[in-house]
Amino acid sequence: MNLIMKILCFVLLTVNIATIAILSWGKCGLSKCITRYLVSMAVTDLLVVFVDVIFDQIGDSYFPDSFLNITAICSLRGVLRYAASDSSVWLTVSFTFDRFITICCQKLKRKYCTEKTAAIVISTICVLSCVKNIPWYFQYEPYEIIDNIPWYCFRNSLEYYVSSMWSTFELLQYSITPFIPFLLILTLNALTVRHILAANRIRRALRNPKSSEEEDDPETEHRRKSIILLFSISSSFILLWVTHVIHSLLQRISTMSYYRIHVDSTTAEQIGDALRLLSCCTNTCIYAVTQTKFREELKNALKYPFNLISCLLMKHGTS
Repeated sequence: MNLIMKILCFVLLTVNIATIAILSWGKCGLSKCITRYLVSMAVTDLLVVFVDVIFDQIGDSYFPDSFLNITAICSLRGVLRYAASDSSVWLTVSFTFDRFITICCQKLKRKYCTEKTAAIVISTICVLSCVKNIPWYFQYEPYEIIDNIPWYCFRNSLEYYVSSMWSTFELLQYSITPFIPFLLILTLNALTVRHILAANRIRRALRNPKSSEEEDDPETEHRRKSIILLFSISSSFILLWVTHVIHSLLQRISTMSYYRIHVDSTTAEQIGDALRLLSCCTNTCIYAVTQTKFREELKNALKYPFNLISCLLMKHGTS
């Protein structure tokens, strides 16, 4: 699985850095509000890659005795891992809600869908995600103490298994991320699509009856692309999180005294983690497929090093 994580890490780093760079150029024809949301989603996804893949997966494998494995440090890494994951999920929800307001609530659009509001929402989500996950710092107890320094986070504390507070907190954790986001995304998407389809029916009825059925309608085409983009981002998020959520719930139930469920923790956990991490780069792939201007800017970015080398060679040849 190490090889898979290395490849996944490379892919995640590449696509998220490319997304941040291309969107920051502001040449994709997107509003500043949408750009802020998408850049923040890419940044939090990049943070997930660093904390969850580079530090946890790769770092622990190749540097098992580094300072990163001091109990206080690896406990802090746990908090950051959950906080980054929560931020990524809820920024996806906030993006979906912003698109819902833009398409369905024209009166509220001018007040809500602004760059300032987007900045406030993004900041609030990131701060609350950090605060909410502070209890994870106390999940582990030291595996061993060397020179009065507690090391490693291999072993959960006894309270984690027996305390009702931990069970309640973990239930709350999986309710807030990702069950409630699942429901919100599905509901918002359903309302958005219903509004778009109703608007399309009205538009077709108002158009010139003599016009050809096959005549292009830019507004209808724009709405169709909006549906594809919205559903692609939202559905990929849901599908890639399902395995991780089911495995985590079964693992928690299996620790309870009244229920014993056999969970293949190694295989299921690795597959769930890989799919969950893969969700950190799907937005870029979706944009590459659905957004023409983004695709053009990506091509220009890929061509830039070759064009630069070509220019340098031409200058060198003429000199």
